[in-house]
Amino acid sequence: MTAPVPTIVATSIGFLPAGHGPRDLRLGPAYGHAAARAHAGDAPRVCIVATALGDAPDWLSAMYAAFGRAGWRPSHLALFPEPNVADITEHLLAQDVVWVAGGSVANLLALWRLHGVDRCMQSAWQAGVVLMGVSAGSLCWFVGGTTDSFGLPLRPVTNALGFLPYSNSPHHDAEEQRRPTIHRLIGEGALPDGYATDNGTGLVFEGVDLVDCISEVDGAKTWRIIRRPDGTIDETALPTRFLPG
Repeated sequence: MTAPVPTIVATSIGFLPAGHGPRDLRLGPAYGHAAARAHAGDAPRVCIVATALGDAPDWLSAMYAAFGRAGWRPSHLALFPEPNVADITEHLLAQDVVWVAGGSVANLLALWRLHGVDRCMQSAWQAGVVLMGVSAGSLCWFVGGTTDSFGLPLRPVTNALGFLPYSNSPHHDAEEQRRPTIHRLIGEGALPDGYATDNGTGLVFEGVDLVDCISEVDGAKTWRIIRRPDGTIDETALPTRFLPG
């Protein structure tokens, strides 16, 4: 099954600790929310995409375990040292959810374009496969935002995929440079008006319309950021719905 309309769940939500070390992970309720939007049933099919982590085997193994423990049917798309599937579009279209990990969004965008993954992702999105991700895996769907792909200070990203015609600021409450940098870039006109997510929150888009704001952390917020005509910024907290765990 697939979502009835193209759906993106753009988050600052990673995995939760399962209690036995840094690579022992479990899914929080946002993942089930994405699967429900895909009408995935009891055993959702998910493709893990860890390009932004360099397809690190230890992280892939940890993510496989987290999804498998929750009853999902995981696979993955790797680009190192070469693509691990013969037809990327076909593989993505066979999923309910595509999960894109955080890391270097600059490397993700370069490699996706080199291998045509950007076009494959667009085909999957338009076909109703729910696209979900955290940090770099959230920023990539928008026009751009801020990144630490090159270290600090944060730098602008203005060449992301643009499926969503807005800017995006992940980790908005958790990294001190995020808020002032995105405010400056929008105020200067380098990026369009956009959205931001505190850690533990996510934005749900149907097509290009925001339809829901969700959180795994009680009290965490999502935000709308708009440039006023004089170049100053209006940042407004959005109604954000807590997902019980």
